[in-house]
Amino acid sequence: MTFAQIPAAAAVFLDANTLVYHFTNHPHFGPACTQLVKRIEHQHLAGFISTHILSEIAHRLMTLEALDRFGWPPAGIAARLRKHHIEIPKLTLHVQAVAQIPLLGIQTLAITPPLVEAATLVSQQHEQLMGDSLIVAVMQAHGITHLASNDADFDRVPGLTRYTPL
Repeated sequence: MTFAQIPAAAAVFLDANTLVYHFTNHPHFGPACTQLVKRIEHQHLAGFISTHILSEIAHRLMTLEALDRFGWPPAGIAARLRKHHIEIPKLTLHVQAVAQIPLLGIQTLAITPPLVEAATLVSQQHEQLMGDSLIVAVMQAHGITHLASNDADFDRVPGLTRYTPL
């Protein structure tokens, strides 16, 4: 199912890829992600992320901007930024996005140690990496069943409905 099929007034958790596509105006997925963000902003949906997703968005936007701005290859981008740390203050997209997310009506849910522990069990039960398992654990703890994500790994989790941009 697609983002357009998320029921009105639903609570939806946004995976990092959804907001990265939105903030980078991704040529293929960006428009659908921006439309989803507008539905949240206009309070037609309740949008949620977690603190670990907020951090993941910031990291990914920082690295994508560095690739674009400096013309660096993707391989080893984090190491390259560490080595050329003087370039980091020139990167601003991640700063703007982190500030804008709450203004869009997207609520950030806190990650607690019990949620991390629950995620380890999700990881084992559903063969998920920890980042994805943490999303599932947060969603379960808050009674959220709708997920906006381009990641098909979530399809292995029963009780969760994943929506894709297209």
